[in-house]
This record gives sequence, C-alpha cells and structure tokens, in this order.
Amino acid sequence: MTLPERQLANAIRALAMDAVQAANSGHPGMPMGMADVATVLYSDYLKFDPADPKWADRDRFVLSAGHGSMLAYATLHLAGYARPTIDDIRSFRQLHSPCAGHPENFELEGIETTTGPLGQGLATAVGMAIAERHLNAIYGDDLVDHRTWVIAGDGCLMEGINHEAIGLAGHLGLGRLTVLWDDNNITIDGSTDLSTSEDIGARYAATGWHVESCDGHDPADIRRAIDAALADNRPSLIACRTIIGFGAPNKQGTSATHGAPLGADEIAAARKELGWTAEPFVIPADIASAWAAFGEKGKKLHAEWNHRLATSEKKSDFEARLSGKIVPGDAFKAYLDGLVAEPPKVATRKASENTLTALTADIASLVGGSADLTGSNNTKTSSTKPLTKNDYSGRYIYYGIREFGMAAAMNGMALHGGVVPYGGTFLVFADYCRAAIRLSALQQQRVVYVMTHDSIGLGEDGPTHQPIEHLQSLRAMPNLLVMRPADAVETAECWALALAQKSRPSLLALTRQNLPPLRHDVTENLCAKGGYRLRGASAARKVVLVATGSEVSLAIEVADKLEAAGHGADVISMVSTELFDEQSAAYQADVLPEDALIVSIEAGTTFGWERYTGRHGLRFGIDSFGASAPIEDLFMHFGLTADAIAPQILAKLGN
Repeated sequence: MTLPERQLANAIRALAMDAVQAANSGHPGMPMGMADVATVLYSDYLKFDPADPKWADRDRFVLSAGHGSMLAYATLHLAGYARPTIDDIRSFRQLHSPCAGHPENFELEGIETTTGPLGQGLATAVGMAIAERHLNAIYGDDLVDHRTWVIAGDGCLMEGINHEAIGLAGHLGLGRLTVLWDDNNITIDGSTDLSTSEDIGARYAATGWHVESCDGHDPADIRRAIDAALADNRPSLIACRTIIGFGAPNKQGTSATHGAPLGADEIAAARKELGWTAEPFVIPADIASAWAAFGEKGKKLHAEWNHRLATSEKKSDFEARLSGKIVPGDAFKAYLDGLVAEPPKVATRKASENTLTALTADIASLVGGSADLTGSNNTKTSSTKPLTKNDYSGRYIYYGIREFGMAAAMNGMALHGGVVPYGGTFLVFADYCRAAIRLSALQQQRVVYVMTHDSIGLGEDGPTHQPIEHLQSLRAMPNLLVMRPADAVETAECWALALAQKSRPSLLALTRQNLPPLRHDVTENLCAKGGYRLRGASAARKVVLVATGSEVSLAIEVADKLEAAGHGADVISMVSTELFDEQSAAYQADVLPEDALIVSIEAGTTFGWERYTGRHGLRFGIDSFGASAPIEDLFMHFGLTADAIAPQILAKLGN
C-alpha cells in the first residue's frame, strides 16, 4: 500500500516535537513547517546513499536554517543513515549527543556543513556548487554530476552575507544550486512585517537567479516548482509558502513555535490534528519502510557510479584529488633552493606570490582568489586562469568586494572535497569575514587566508586600514593557525605548513613593505616550531627578543645595539604562537629561558604578549589606532625603531 505523503512528513514533525520537548529546548516550528518539502526532496530528488555518506558524487544538502536541526536529524534517521539512532535523537541537545542544538559536520556524517549562524549555510553551499562545477569541468559527467540543495529561512535571506553569496552564484551561473526558502513570514520577534518589506524574489532575480514559488504543503506543487528549477540553467530560489509549526493547532503560524517546546498539551493536540498515534520516538513500521526505500534508489545510482569510476582512465587522479593529500613537488623545491642561492629583499606578500607560483604549478587542487585585491594580495599565478561561468576549469575566482562571501564559499569548497581553497584580502578586513573564519576553524577545514598589509607598514592608507588588534584577536580563535613570516624563506615554509594542515585553517599575515632576507638555510622547516632562535647571543645572554614578521629584522638591529653595550641578546622569530605552544615544555623553556629578560616586538597591540614576556618583561607595540603617513615616519612615531627600543631595554637591565 502506498502511504499518503503527509504521513511520511508527519514522521519528521513527530520526531521534532518529541525531541525538542524532551530537551526542553530547541526549535520545532521550522521542521514542522518544512516537513512536506523535505519529504518530497528526499523521495524524488536528493541523490544519496545512506550506506556511504561520503560518496563523492552525492548531492549536497545544506540546512542553512540550522536552528531547525531536528529536520536534518529526523531525515537522516528516517532515510537509513547509521546515525543518528533513535537514542541519539532522544538525547537531542544533551552533552556528547551527536544531535547538537545546531548541526555540526564533525558530529554526524550526512551533515555537510555546520550551520546556525544564519546565512552562512547558503553562502557555504555556493562554494560547494563552485567545487562541483570545477571538478565536473575536469573529470566530466561520469564522475562528477551532482546538485547542491539548501533549505533556508527568512533570517538566512536577511543576513548581509546573502547579498554577497547570491551575487557570486548568479554571476557564476551556478545552475546546480537550488535554495528552498521556508517562506513562513515569521521570525523570533513575530511577523516579518515588523522588520522587512523587500521583494526577495525580485532581489534574487536581479542577481541572475531563477525564481519560483509553491505551496510548501502541497507535494504536487512542490514537485512542479523543483522541476521548473531543474529545467533552468540558473541558480534557483523556490519560495515555499509554509505555516511554521504546521499541525500544532493552537500555535502554528506564530512565533510561539519558533524557538521553544510546544508543551505537552499542544503536542497532544498536534498528534490528534495530524492523526499521529505512535508513542514518542516511535516510527510505525510502514512509515519507516517507506522512508528507507528512498535510500535504496541512491544505492543503485552509487553502484552505477562505482562501475564508471572503476573503468575510468581518470580513476587514479580522481581518487588522489578527493583524498586531499598534498605534496609540494619539484617546482617548490627548486624555488626553495633559489631562495638560498639568491636571497631576495621582497615584501612577504610578494614572497607569497612567488611561493604560490611554484605550488600552483605542482598542485592542481589549489584554487585561489581575492576579494577585489588581486594586485595587492598577489594571489594570482600563471597556473591559475580565471574560473568563470563559461569555463569552470579555471583555478582563480574574482570574488569582488565580498570578503565574507569569499570566506564562506571557501569553506564550502573545502567541505565539498577535491579543492584546497585560498583567498586574499587585507588583514584589517579579516573583521568582514571573521564569522566564516570561525566556522573554518570549528569545522576543521583546510582553508588558507592570505591577509596582506598586516600593520602600520602599509603606510599612508591610515588607521582605517592598519591592523592593530587583529593578529591577537585571531590568535585567540581556537584551531586557527596564524602565521606571520619575516622573509621569503619563512613565507615559503608557512605555505608548506598551511597545506599540511588537514584539520585546521591557516591565516598568513603578510607585509606590504619589502623585508631583508634573514634565513639562508632550508634544510629544515624551522617555522614548524612556531618560534625558533634565529640568532643566538654573542655575549653572555641577558635578553631574548621575540618578534614577528617585519619586526624580526628590527629585533636584529636592537640586538646589535645591546651586544655593543655588552649584553647578549637572542633573537626569536615567533612565526606562530599556536605552533610554539604545541612544542614540548623543554623546547619552550630553552627558547624563552627564565633567567633572561624577555622582550616582545610586534607592530600591533601588546595585549597578550605577557604570556611570553611575563609580568616583568617588556612589550613594544601599538596600543592605539594608527595614523596616515609614510612607513618610516610611522615606525618612528610609534617608537618601533632600534634607537627607541634599545635604551629602554638597557634601562630595564640597570644600565
């Protein structure tokens, strides 16, 4: 017997009501409102194999409205994934449950991306759609031929990142991307009339999207709208008019269902309204069987794909690409050797470009870009032709002035697999994309942020563009590897380290101004230690100078003055505090001995450096905003010169 689709959708509603009620916390309204849409998507359109959630050619499904996480957990369970189990769902929102309050990609297979910060899921999906088209251009339909689906709410479409994301998707013509908008006219505060009156469909159409609408509770109309989207070669928005909390007779259609349990009485009334007689957390056998059948179609498609892969001449290359393994090759080695033979005096942004020239020649999976600062970030190489809607095989994306959208898209590409993304902007604009950087770190994704113009060393552009607090605030972010190299050799080493990180993003802070060569040996990647002794003291050591980036050469000048006064001074290049903190206690004690005066020098805030200098050390930096002036004048004005620093150290030593 064929079951009515409403009953299949009611399984989602029941699990959402029960789990949120058991947790006494959560958002039942969206899963209940979008249950019919999700059921149609899983039954007729979504390509997936629950037995292999990592199948490379599966469709990607992103629940951008992550507060409605029970929709994702319910559909994964019903569709036959190993987890979440019904016991996992019972423990929704509890400590150590994989069913977290918002979906986490590292907790459950089948969750493609961590969502919850509204708008980022959709923007991340844009990156997934880019990766799919890029890999399709290389490997063809036989190996890469899937779609990206998004369920988004009103909040996702209101967030500023939505403007950036849909503009990029429309410009690139990402016709494999379909957004199902939960158009229920409700936010936490109440009706959307309280806060918005824009024509969202017109906004999407203006950015090059195809727009449809449907009754989100009518399966036939949902199918009509999806079929129309699939027939169009543009990205599609489908406005699914729904009733939030559908089935809860006294609360549906109101914000009361958005972010709180329905309550025992309303759940009882909803069960009666929906004709759902099963006990809490029980799915009737016939409904469970019907849902399980959805996954069987995907298993057949997966088997056919496996056959195509096995007989493809591109099999080895494809599998290597999807494995994510990266090994810099001959071009990179030759570049390192050249740095020793002819040490260059260059800005580290230029050193980064030179390094990338070698790396992108060696590594086809590197896909770069910049937020309209290509000539300043130095992120494009001869190996990276533009990726456009007419040629997705390109490896360089002109993101436009969309820092946040760029960062989220890079997360999507990394999550998709087969692409290692890097993107550039000014370090001060890390603030624009910080929320996406945080999700890179939370999701443990290999994304490389190329942040140039890293201090007052950028000069005349002034305090709006001069980072002060940025380095330390980024270092405070868990699982983000921040590296600030001091010369061309360190820059190359930092790139090698960034690409070796399989479970965390990296951020390279690079200079605008030229820096002298300091390292002349590449037999060992010393930056891997985070901080290392670049130059040891000649006289008896009294001082350890700890500096980063452009201030390492300054520290050497300071050390020369101290040595001339009879005080030995070590110079430590602290490329990455994160990597240094990961070293053994013995190594750290050797680099930063307790019997020496520890002095930090960085052209940014002094906040946080007391971790390394101690209370009685000295910290030289800038604890105010910058100023507009030539570089030399700025460093003199802020006291970041050897003539200004050395006397203060000598005074501390008692001379």
